[in-house]
Amino acid sequence: MAKLRVALVQLSADTDVEANARRALALAESAAASHPDLVALPETFLYRGPSAGFRESASELPGSRTGQLAELARRMGIWILLGSLAERSDDPRRPYNTSVLLDPEGRIAATYRKRHLFDVSIDAGPSDRESDRTKPGTESVVATLTRVDGGVDVRLGLSICFDLRFPEVYRELAAGGATILAVPANFTEATGRDHWEVLLRARAIENGAFVIAPAQCGSGGATLAHGRSMVVDPWGIVIAQAPDGPGVVTADLDLDRVATIRRQLPTQPGR
Repeated sequence: MAKLRVALVQLSADTDVEANARRALALAESAAASHPDLVALPETFLYRGPSAGFRESASELPGSRTGQLAELARRMGIWILLGSLAERSDDPRRPYNTSVLLDPEGRIAATYRKRHLFDVSIDAGPSDRESDRTKPGTESVVATLTRVDGGVDVRLGLSICFDLRFPEVYRELAAGGATILAVPANFTEATGRDHWEVLLRARAIENGAFVIAPAQCGSGGATLAHGRSMVVDPWGIVIAQAPDGPGVVTADLDLDRVATIRRQLPTQPGR
């Protein structure tokens, strides 16, 4: 039986980049103590707050913002998904919102730049134009996690938060061989209480894939985040979920279940 242990870090980041970095590292180290194959952090784990601060937090990749977590990956021999951080672009007013996958040597194995930006106006809820401060990406990314224990390689499809509302993104990832779909997020409480779990389970069911979704919680970024980081199996069952507040949730993924469910429900692209 092929298994992959994942540990999701739930954070309540605010405008203090250095303090957020310390909290993220501490929780990632706590997560690593359970000997996972993959530790995943949420979207914007280094900064939540006004647009000017997001721009100021932008860095090159690799760079100072990834160094300590890269060292943790090397020391523990694990994969770490940095849910997202601001990556400098050719537009100084609009960095990318970029997810970074670190391999067990601490090297960048893959990056994904968020494609669908949070431009919304919710009645009696949040109003935002992420496109005013963020440059969108253009490409889908499926990364290969080479198992250090000699087990099977795993194909991980990368996405970020608002991408979740666009099912075609995940069809592309599944067509590219993804059996696990990553959705690091900073989902608002106003929409998350009704949509978060529903959408995560739908993406899992549609694609016969595991979904891992580390999330922000609390009001550190002014807008209240929903939290409830979770892992969903390919049948759409929630197999792990974080309670309210910062912390870590761990799950063991039975990778054989993907093939079993896809055989029974052959809905994959090209079938």
